[in-house]
Amino acid sequence: MHCGALAGSRMFHVEHATFEDMLYFDHNATAPLHPAAKAAWLEAQEKFPGNPSSQHRMGKRAEVALDGAREFLASHVGCVASSLVWTSGATEAANAVFAHLAAVSDGSARVWISAIEHPCVADAAERYFPGRVVEMAVTRAGVLDLERVAEVLMEETPAAVAVMAANNETGVLQPWRDLVALCGTRGVPFVCDATQWVGRLPMAGLGEVDYLFGSGHKCGAPVGVGFLKVPSGFRSLLAGGPQEEGRRAGTQNVAAAVSFEAALRECEKRFGEVEERVAQRGEVERALEHVLPEVVIIGKESERLWNTLSVLAPGLEDCRQRWVVRLDAAGIAASSGSACASGVEKPSRVLAAMGVPAGASDRVLRLSGGWECGPQEWAEVVRCLEGVWERWRGRGVG
Repeated sequence: MHCGALAGSRMFHVEHATFEDMLYFDHNATAPLHPAAKAAWLEAQEKFPGNPSSQHRMGKRAEVALDGAREFLASHVGCVASSLVWTSGATEAANAVFAHLAAVSDGSARVWISAIEHPCVADAAERYFPGRVVEMAVTRAGVLDLERVAEVLMEETPAAVAVMAANNETGVLQPWRDLVALCGTRGVPFVCDATQWVGRLPMAGLGEVDYLFGSGHKCGAPVGVGFLKVPSGFRSLLAGGPQEEGRRAGTQNVAAAVSFEAALRECEKRFGEVEERVAQRGEVERALEHVLPEVVIIGKESERLWNTLSVLAPGLEDCRQRWVVRLDAAGIAASSGSACASGVEKPSRVLAAMGVPAGASDRVLRLSGGWECGPQEWAEVVRCLEGVWERWRGRGVG
């Protein structure tokens, strides 16, 4: 059963893209392909079909387009273009970083990661530093305990410190600027996953991070393109070619890189709206607190991404009937803080680190919008949540 119609129909418009029968609030998982990015991709496929490593004119044209996108990204991040490597996304980048660090560090060295890192970082760190990964605690508000990190850095010099810029589940911003300075004074490489930051907040200053990476598909670019900033001497994870100055073997995806640039250009146009969007999220939170009893806004005390709202909703008593399923039936695509199959809970390590009880994980709902999600769309989400709760409370079933 759908909630009330939007302008007479259940259609959600993203410029020229239309999602029939659904409102899409799962941008932190992947964002819809932006029309400008799609147009750039199609044009690049036609104009630059050559291999950028080839010496003929078509190859050189493709190389120029690839390097143009790299230059734009470098200006966006605040670093020299030659330090940027094109990748397939954040997972490849994280594996490449930790493989490199393991190769150049002492065999007994440890790496420190925050307790709320994405699996691409946590699992890659454990693969290349087995038994030598130290998790750094976060506060109940979801922010890294910076004072504790400063204390232990006086006692040990790890192979690297890895902390994300913004959390994918809660949207909580991490003190990466402080970590750049702190790790710099101790001579410790700093690794930062900026995947959720890219396209949502200005990236100025992130260029000072030693190892920085992100993915295009969170901000409207195609799936399968990302970037990695590395220092000199970086060792390629992949063998089989001299591409990217020997730092990433394999033919580069020129069209995807050009599309990534186009998506970022569109996002940059909206950065002036950030304060307005934060205020809009606050209004949504207050509305939810009004219509849902005992709802908890996760990370409410912390600075968060303007597009992300993670809540602990009232219990629906059955994991198989959790909120994300109910919202899907109501026409809202959202995400849960846990995986739940056949009634078996798999609590989120992020929420566990913040002190959320494992038994409450099926009540977690993450709503993550995009620039095109305005007050009307967010109001519809609130109405749907209220409707799900009222039907559940009134009938015991949806």
